Amino acid sequence: MYVGSLRLRIRLHGCRSLKEKRRPRQMLRDRIRNRFKVAVAEVADQDSWDFLSLGVAAVGPDRLPIDQLLRNVASAIEDAGVGELIDEELIVQRP
Repeated sequence: MYVGSLRLRIRLHGCRSLKEKRRPRQMLRDRIRNRFKVAVAEVADQDSWDFLSLGVAAVGPDRLPIDQLLRNVASAIEDAGVGELIDEELIVQRP
């Protein structure tokens, strides 16, 4: 069994308050959960209106499919157009 984790930091475009941040955060979270069937949560920057930090987790029997899945998640978030992906950390390991 392998566990993969992906941490992404995104600089949001057009948000000027925490209330405006809610929409892109929920849209990304729901889209990634539904499309890729992974766990997604906001893991940092909760008090920052211009940055969004998401954590994504996946579990599977083989390393390569988990790695590719999380890379596809990062690409989908970048292609969503809500902001600029400024940091990415991907780890796949045995527990």
